[in-house]
Amino acid sequence: MTGQRTRDRGGARAPAGPPGTTASAPTMHVVATAGHVDHGKSTLVRALTGMEPDRWAEERRRGMTIDLGFAWTDLPSGQRVAFVDVPGHERFVSNMLAGVGPVPAAILVIAADEGWRAQTEEHVEALRALGLRHLVVVVTRCDLTDPTPVLAEVRGRLGERSLEPIAAVAVSAVTGQGLDTLRTALDRLVAVLPGPAATAPLRLWVDRAFTIHGAGLVVTGTLAAGRIAVGDEVDLAPGGRGARVRGLQVCKERRTEVTGVARVAVNLRGVAAGIVRRGDALVAPGTWRAVEVTDVRLSEPLPAAELTLHIGSAAVGARVRPLGPAPSRFARLSLAAPLPLRVGDRGLIRDPGQHRIAAGVVVLDVAPGPLRRRGGAAARAAALSAVDVPLPDDMVRWRGSVRRADLRSMGVFGESRSSVGVRDWLVSPDQWARWQRSLGEFLDHPVDPLARGRTPASLVHDLSLPDAVLLDRLVKAVGAVSVDGWVRRPGAVPRWADATEQALTRIEARLRAAPFAAPEQPELTALGLSRRELAAAVQAGRLIQIDPGIFLLPGALDVAVERLRQLPDLFTVADVRRVLSATRRVVLPLLQHLDAAGRTSRVDAAHRRVVR
Repeated sequence: MTGQRTRDRGGARAPAGPPGTTASAPTMHVVATAGHVDHGKSTLVRALTGMEPDRWAEERRRGMTIDLGFAWTDLPSGQRVAFVDVPGHERFVSNMLAGVGPVPAAILVIAADEGWRAQTEEHVEALRALGLRHLVVVVTRCDLTDPTPVLAEVRGRLGERSLEPIAAVAVSAVTGQGLDTLRTALDRLVAVLPGPAATAPLRLWVDRAFTIHGAGLVVTGTLAAGRIAVGDEVDLAPGGRGARVRGLQVCKERRTEVTGVARVAVNLRGVAAGIVRRGDALVAPGTWRAVEVTDVRLSEPLPAAELTLHIGSAAVGARVRPLGPAPSRFARLSLAAPLPLRVGDRGLIRDPGQHRIAAGVVVLDVAPGPLRRRGGAAARAAALSAVDVPLPDDMVRWRGSVRRADLRSMGVFGESRSSVGVRDWLVSPDQWARWQRSLGEFLDHPVDPLARGRTPASLVHDLSLPDAVLLDRLVKAVGAVSVDGWVRRPGAVPRWADATEQALTRIEARLRAAPFAAPEQPELTALGLSRRELAAAVQAGRLIQIDPGIFLLPGALDVAVERLRQLPDLFTVADVRRVLSATRRVVLPLLQHLDAAGRTSRVDAAHRRVVR
């Protein structure tokens, strides 16, 4: 970036101004320091990079890192490594965890004249809990004493924790002894780091936020995966406040685009100073869930407690609810503030009261369902214990049904092998079978025996379908049909009460004998045939209705036309009454039906003819 440079509140210079052209740069890797206070982490970074990682004047005055520091250098291979220098004092463990959280590798620094200490222990437990396995051990101050005993001690202690460093190097930042060997070891370290997911959706955990005169808000963080570019629209999580990327810098070089892994400074437009804090994240809009409840696997069983979850650069209160019988390595965390999380994210739980790492955390579900049933927690623990990292079919099985888009937002990718796919929905075979059984029962035993079937809306409600688009596929699966807004079995007919059946049979017999002697309303009422029963009879095809209150047999229109053909070419209403043996009450609406059907036509005000 060009333009004025202004010191941020920590004293380090920060970039400002609009972006320029992208300069070619070496491949970047990001490595955190770890180790006890005053074991020489910042001094080592200074010796490797020639840069001052401590940003605060108070840090330099006290000779102790308080907050996160940053510096970088190019290795013999030409690759660039950026160091996140973390504080070692136990009072600043939260700051240390904010720096280590998004970083894929670390150098563990132990002084030769002091050896393994309290914060060495806590930092190693943090690295282990976070699943960080790419490690170089550096024993400093080898100019003061023989580093061999400490190197042996460290290897032994790491081995007890199943940690195997890439290399263990003794150095002196004062004399320069071992620094070249360390640079070679760092080359070996970055060579084995997994490549970033360049297409992953953006999530940049913020570890610093400050303002620059003439540029506005700048945030920094470790971009572990994905890309960010000038002009991008981003959301600030939590909260969802939108912003636009105004400029980017990596190692003080202007960029128009940055892909992970990288240490990046982002100049934002549209967000006021003071809104963004450490622990917030810049995310691609619409791609991350704001998670307040999550199910996790723990590295150690924990009792129910109020602790602190550290993940990325965030630290939030978390209420731990163990799942299953004790001791259980599965728990439900209720977070004091929402976080943008995905399945597979790693973090750790710390007990701030006892100043210790309580357990490592692997996120297994970012949208778990409620535990309502007795034994639900034990059943949930059993389900979680059956997976390492959940796959699409696992998520579908746990939920019964889920959208593919929701799986992507949870961070669950891949093809489903056993689920039933309906548009964007995936449904577990068991859930699909339950829906089919229930739909069949609803259609075979309708609540209203006189209805033409069930309405789609009522079936969606009664089946508890998450989306109406699933119903069409289910209707076909059970061999039902959807006609005129009704779902029913093919050939389904109303189920009549005995009295209703007897009344309809009597009416049908009468109309077969005298097809146009339609019963009048008093007779219909006396037979117990209300509008509802008569409408069902029409829907079932047992009667036709030619006018309100006038019902005939379905073949009456054909009978009428055949009899009208016996009349002269032109005929009157009186002629029709005579040949049909019917009253004007029946004849007039009947002729209107025949006219509308094109079977008769009006010649003049008094005459009609049969259409031949």
